[in-house]
Amino acid sequence: MSERTAPTAPLRARAEIDLAALRANVRALRAHAPGAAVMAVVKSEAYGHGAVPCARAAVAAGASWLGTATPEEALALRAAGLPGRIMCWLWTPGGPWREAIEAELDVSVSGIWALEEVVEAARGADRPARVQLKADTGLGRNGCQPGDDWAALVGAALRAEAEGLLRVTGLWSHFACADEPGHPSIAAQLGVFRDMLAYAEGQGVRPEVRHIANSPATLTLPESHFDLVRTGIATYGISPSAELGTPADFGLRPVMTLSASLALVKRVPGGHGVSYGHRYVTPGATTLGLVPLGYADGIPRHASSGGPVLVEGKWRTIAGRVAMDQFVVDLGGDEPAAGAEAVLFGPGDRGEPTAEDWAQAAGTIAYEIVTRIGKRVPRVYVNEERDR
Repeated sequence: MSERTAPTAPLRARAEIDLAALRANVRALRAHAPGAAVMAVVKSEAYGHGAVPCARAAVAAGASWLGTATPEEALALRAAGLPGRIMCWLWTPGGPWREAIEAELDVSVSGIWALEEVVEAARGADRPARVQLKADTGLGRNGCQPGDDWAALVGAALRAEAEGLLRVTGLWSHFACADEPGHPSIAAQLGVFRDMLAYAEGQGVRPEVRHIANSPATLTLPESHFDLVRTGIATYGISPSAELGTPADFGLRPVMTLSASLALVKRVPGGHGVSYGHRYVTPGATTLGLVPLGYADGIPRHASSGGPVLVEGKWRTIAGRVAMDQFVVDLGGDEPAAGAEAVLFGPGDRGEPTAEDWAQAAGTIAYEIVTRIGKRVPRVYVNEERDR
């Protein structure tokens, strides 16, 4: 991912990442879960914000764990010099178990095949693996099923621990519907999780941490906090769902501001088709502004004819289809100069749209809006001096 610490020349486009906002978000999340440690999840390049700078900022603000999906993401953090506890949870057979053990990562295990592979890697590394057992309490994705499967996994892990091949450092799970207040699956999953914890601990597992809470649970379900909360999207100042509340309702501030420089402004007559398929035709004489961002940069094509953009203090709407590298806004006769700033989304302080506004326009979630912004868009980091 392209990174810059400060702009040195006008850019076609930029994603400004406010690390002071990220640090403040981490502190706010710690206040929401005062009895638990905080894991800042920095998977997928920190939801598009840049994994290493965001990880450093999160640790500086008091996050005592970092989390990634893939082991490669976690190993990259270690290679960048990030200390402390780093957990990764999305493994496939033949994964880099030994490298993870040697880097002192916490690795997640959901089934016997994975436990066997990590044990074999620990023998080769001649040091114990740090293993967290994941329970499927009802999400139906990764994780071990309750009952006989869980009993078998716990038993095998305890035998390997007795041989000095691993240390069971955690027991964990993940919610399916924590972003839907009152959903019956929330209480059901908590009940299953408590039962699976009780079984494992009754067999002799002594985990350092037990955790199930994601961002929405961190913000709204204190009974789910246990020893550790995993904060993903909330770390970046975005509400897990509009139904739960706005970022400001939780003391959070969006971290990313996406903007571009207008590549062209021109006058056109009424009846002029705009972009592929002429899904937009000018209703009268007007001016068009060309924004040099497209779906190759992560702008969702589903936001065609709906995505909002702030230009010279006014909301504009994408005129017609989003193309690979560019889209057009109807400026309604205004004539800003080429190079004028077009703000796609940000915190909303200047009246600009937010990632949630784009999610509504594209029929998706704000998670996807920020995460999909691609590598052609430089990340420009501000307020990072405290993270060195």
